[in-house]
Amino acid sequence: MKLEIREIEEKDYTGVLSLWNNELGNSRVTAENIASHYDRIKNDERYKIFVAVLGDDVVGLISSVWSYAVGFEVGYMHINGIAVKSGTQGMGVGAKLLERMEEHAKSIGISTALIGCNVGRTKSHAFYENKGYSKDSWLFDKKL
Repeated sequence: MKLEIREIEEKDYTGVLSLWNNELGNSRVTAENIASHYDRIKNDERYKIFVAVLGDDVVGLISSVWSYAVGFEVGYMHINGIAVKSGTQGMGVGAKLLERMEEHAKSIGISTALIGCNVGRTKSHAFYENKGYSKDSWLFDKKL
């Protein structure tokens, strides 16, 4: 089967929910809120979500938002989620998703991408460094 990388569609929500919950451990994404969230951002060009599909199975996702900050003339791409289904990890799915998001960023004039990653996900750290990302900062969060 051929791997397809494309923008998210409504039919992908169940597979994407599984990736957020099972691969990324994000329980804030639920069956109750996933559709309303994606419906809210689907027409906002700052947000971009691509999925990797094998047959009818969503095996990966990458989610981002185009952000602005002082010193970034046209902004930067903040990748806020990337996941690959356990059984398909190590097959190049993550690399293809990352490459597709980087192509999109370049096509709109963005030259910098940022990724946050859980400190315990050392395999992911190695993957990002292998793809040219540098570990030059910490990301802190706080539930408000």
